[in-house]
Amino acid sequence: MSSYVERLKRLDVASVSDAMDKLGVPCGLHGIKPILNEGEVMCGTAFTVHYVPCGQVKGTVGDFLDDVKPGQVVVIDNAGRDYCTVWGDIMSYTAKKRGVEGTLIDGVCCDLPMIKKVKYPIFSKGYYMVTGKDRVEVDEVNIPVAVSGIRVCPEDFILGDSSGCIVVPQDIIEKVLEVAEGIEVKEKQILAEIDKGVALKEARKLTGYHKLQTKGTE
Repeated sequence: MSSYVERLKRLDVASVSDAMDKLGVPCGLHGIKPILNEGEVMCGTAFTVHYVPCGQVKGTVGDFLDDVKPGQVVVIDNAGRDYCTVWGDIMSYTAKKRGVEGTLIDGVCCDLPMIKKVKYPIFSKGYYMVTGKDRVEVDEVNIPVAVSGIRVCPEDFILGDSSGCIVVPQDIIEKVLEVAEGIEVKEKQILAEIDKGVALKEARKLTGYHKLQTKGTE
């Protein structure tokens, strides 16, 4: 797993997205953006958390963080709810201390001052101050969940950078890496040709650029 993470972390989100397009597997998490800084990268395997609205008897937002391993990404399915947060300052501080790689939320976070202070990577659909306590509760952990309509299973690979965030199913990680690495090689070749004075159109033609992400092509 660690070797896959290291290889994935060296790639751009856009290159991996192109590779997934070529393989015909949806991966882009629409609306998910980095909360912290430009240039931030988050990469690891998923620890999934599913939230549901509270009933008459109020549940809790959960103490699942104690079970998350260093290097994992907490993936929270809050069904895109933007009226209450499921991640804040205490969670960010604790996760950073425990070596958690970052948090991905189909929903919103809060307490940006602490997030920025500890430099903890969060990718979400935004931020909002209203607490999720007594509004939503943890239903289950480490089950298949959804973020922006894309299925995320425990141990799937998560990659986020300034362009956004994607998920790579664990059973195809080797193939995705192979294709994505090939795409980046081709793109570097294009830049090298341009440095030589070759026209963009010709450089793209020489490397087969227009078919790099096309499904079913070599």
